[in-house]
Amino acid sequence: MSYCVTPRCLAPENLDSARFCLSCGVQLWLNERYRPLQPISHGGFGRTFLAIDEDSPSKPRCVIKQLYMENASIEVMQKAKELFRQEAVRLQELGKHSQIPTLLAHFEQNRQLYLIQEWIPGQTLTEELRQNGAYNETQIWELLQDLLPIVQYIHNHRVIHRDIKPANIIRRRDDSRLVLIDFGVAKLLTDTALLSTGTIIGSPEYMAPEQVKGKAFWASDLYSVGVTCIYLLTQVSPFDLYDSVNDGWAWRDFLPPRDSVSDRLGKLLDKLLYPTIKQRYQSAADVLADLTPIQSPPSGTHFINLWQPTTGKSKQQNLASEVGVNYHKLKRLLSFRQWQKADEETWVVMCQACGKAPGYYLKTSDIQELPCEDLRTIDQLWVKYSGGRFGFTAQKRIYQQVDGDYPTFCELLGWSVHNPHVSNSAYRFKLNSPVGHLPSRRWVGGYYHWWHHAGVLAAKLEECAYKLW
Repeated sequence: MSYCVTPRCLAPENLDSARFCLSCGVQLWLNERYRPLQPISHGGFGRTFLAIDEDSPSKPRCVIKQLYMENASIEVMQKAKELFRQEAVRLQELGKHSQIPTLLAHFEQNRQLYLIQEWIPGQTLTEELRQNGAYNETQIWELLQDLLPIVQYIHNHRVIHRDIKPANIIRRRDDSRLVLIDFGVAKLLTDTALLSTGTIIGSPEYMAPEQVKGKAFWASDLYSVGVTCIYLLTQVSPFDLYDSVNDGWAWRDFLPPRDSVSDRLGKLLDKLLYPTIKQRYQSAADVLADLTPIQSPPSGTHFINLWQPTTGKSKQQNLASEVGVNYHKLKRLLSFRQWQKADEETWVVMCQACGKAPGYYLKTSDIQELPCEDLRTIDQLWVKYSGGRFGFTAQKRIYQQVDGDYPTFCELLGWSVHNPHVSNSAYRFKLNSPVGHLPSRRWVGGYYHWWHHAGVLAAKLEECAYKLW
């Protein structure tokens, strides 16, 4: 389907092959190369569409952003066009960052202004929250470590985002890195041409007090980062997290049962959220400086290291691999509770650790050759981010409790004894699944005695624990 982006077109949907809209007669392709497919979103000053770059051999998807001001005066529209051209250059510079969408083009067509930007496949944090539930403290630390360098980068380029919120942060599908989106020109016009209209650009729930009054500073973006964090922790609207009677944030009162936040993180978030700019962090670099000492989850999080003995020295290595496997993607997927993708990635890294191509079904002999450092890293990541609920050590403990009876072992884990034709249908990718339910056994192969994998893996864990001590 091709989509007509002309405002007020009565029947915007057209056939793929159409070059002109059958309803209003306007040319469908923008700049004679960008074919709109469908609308994504719309707001007071713009509309966004998914599109295809028909001029590129690979025909990649891209995003069309239309600066659309239906009732703007001639004076405001003229100023908007002038600033549009100036700021498009700045947006192009920002797009050189790997975690900001690249600006592909900017132009005017049919008296409308357009930006064409890179399409980022993935989920927004809003979608992620809806799917996986409230974040825990470890996830917030990792979010800050990933997001703040982007904020620092745009501030160094003299750009204030003005609308940082979960819906404008995408977790990129291929590497799980955060990408900051929606650098619409309308936001860059707030303090100039559009200010006289009395319209404030941004989302009121996430806006700093000074931004509500029409002024934005570097600290205003940091305030929005803080509000984003407390919303992700509580899954409660920021409007409800603010105590208007006592004129302060009451976000701690809305934390999910049994979840707590360390004093260190609490103080950091409070400093991001101060109503007065002077009390707040002044730059992203200042916040990052307070994050620097964190090399592992802070004391407020609870993670039992099942590999570490109670006495003596333990071999502590971060994401260690004896054969050079990169476990950062698995760590990110697990830290944001993307259990199914993490399960799929576990198969990939296990194959890599065994020197096999991804998708290879591992036999018992392969499990016996699995490097101990790699087995330890994979297991610790699962244990850590599930709070001890998942992981190979959890499965080993249950296997030993039932004296190796495989049907009973499967029953306790919530597995069927035999693999179904569609492997994903056999598993529940949720934290409330039975203890040991994940990672799955999708990687298990072998024609005879394949069910011995549980016993072989348990023995391998014992062997590796002994070696690592």
